[in-house]
Amino acid sequence: MRKLLASLAITMGTVGIAHAQTDYQADADASAGQEMSQVCAACHGQQGISPSGAFPNLAGQQMSYLAKQIMDIRDGNRVVPQMAGIVDDYSDQDAWDAAAYFAGQDANLGQTSDEDAELLARGETLYRAGDMSKGIPACSACHTPTGIGIGSAVYPALSGQHAQYTVSTLQAFASGDRTNSPNNVMGDIASKMSDNDMEAVANYVLGLN
Repeated sequence: MRKLLASLAITMGTVGIAHAQTDYQADADASAGQEMSQVCAACHGQQGISPSGAFPNLAGQQMSYLAKQIMDIRDGNRVVPQMAGIVDDYSDQDAWDAAAYFAGQDANLGQTSDEDAELLARGETLYRAGDMSKGIPACSACHTPTGIGIGSAVYPALSGQHAQYTVSTLQAFASGDRTNSPNNVMGDIASKMSDNDMEAVANYVLGLN
């Protein structure tokens, strides 16, 4: 009975969040978001494709994921020193507007090098099948086979993302420096990955189109 009640509570909470998310998403104004994006250009590029591997590409990212990250950073649920003060005054609507702008841009088409075929093969295995011997599930289960993510579940797109940024993100989840994935599922997964695993999957998703 307790498990049933807990399950119902989680389901009802999820439905409530989904309704709130849908309302904001429907009202999101990409034009307003474009105006706010000017300050983002130095690190993330004018159209959301970052000139530096240290910063994430935002173009083509799931709107729900981008909005959540902006609000998490604003609220202190995710610490990003480079973002200090930038989104402090954003309302929830501002977050959705900015997210709508970047989500509407053409995603980066990354290209990987064929020089390390073994590394890419390991990355493909992890992405598509996981590694059950280490308790690592397939990345594709949440991020889809093509890497576009699932907006309704707030799972981000990974396709074309800078390998350097993906590795640093996995390291942050593994160390506990970042904990804002749903139920900290990424912390659990990343903590089971070796440095080579992280590099392999990061390089694979860079060229996943």
